[in-house]
Amino acid sequence: MLKLITSLSIAALVSLTVLGSAQASEGAIELKSGNFKHGGLFGTYDRAAAQRGLQVYREVCAGCHGLKRVAFRTLMDLGFSEDEVKAIAASYEFTDGPDKDGEMFQRPGKPFDKFPSPFANENAARASNGGALPPDLSLIAKARHDGDDYIYSVLTGFEDAPAGFEVPEGKHYNAYFPGHNIAMPPPLSDDSVEYSDGTKATLDQEAHDVSVFLTWAAEPKMEQRKQTGLKVILFLLVLAGIFYAVKRKVWSDIH
Repeated sequence: MLKLITSLSIAALVSLTVLGSAQASEGAIELKSGNFKHGGLFGTYDRAAAQRGLQVYREVCAGCHGLKRVAFRTLMDLGFSEDEVKAIAASYEFTDGPDKDGEMFQRPGKPFDKFPSPFANENAARASNGGALPPDLSLIAKARHDGDDYIYSVLTGFEDAPAGFEVPEGKHYNAYFPGHNIAMPPPLSDDSVEYSDGTKATLDQEAHDVSVFLTWAAEPKMEQRKQTGLKVILFLLVLAGIFYAVKRKVWSDIH
């Protein structure tokens, strides 16, 4: 009897595991790989790509999506000079005040400011986008599994819907978006921007570059984190070696 119960329990466990795996596989969408240089233990951000990604964001994405957690001054980490950062910040206007007369006023942005939202509030954002709320992109790369590949896949995943698939009015078919129906129309195409460094602006290149930039925006200290992790691992390996040598010395006379 005990053997029978054990066998049934094992069989049930195996069945549940297989069923769970099958359900996960059925609902999962395999993303495209962007082959990003910042992947892996030793990966670092491609700063040229991130700078181009900023251009794509400003010229294409910023009309609908905010970047409210990113300060202009942090762009110096991507290789922009202080004067370039000041010029980028000054291209935006911010409401400030009150002044000595108690009035609010408009001023050019400064390096300590953060990227402004394109809409005054959530209701304005929904009204301008058919009821859909464009997400802020500050942390989008951290909010999605394999965020960089997810962004890259979605931006390059717009295509005609397969036969029999229903796309509601106001939606667009995307092979990599969960459910495949997305409110955002295809934002990128070949030559959506004219890169200042002369790089050919193909759809794939634009999607790759803005994915790098948004990954950096979500985790600007990734490189420092990796370096710290490597140092900790090396320290622990050396410490383990010392402890082992001490142990061998202390117990060397005991047989």
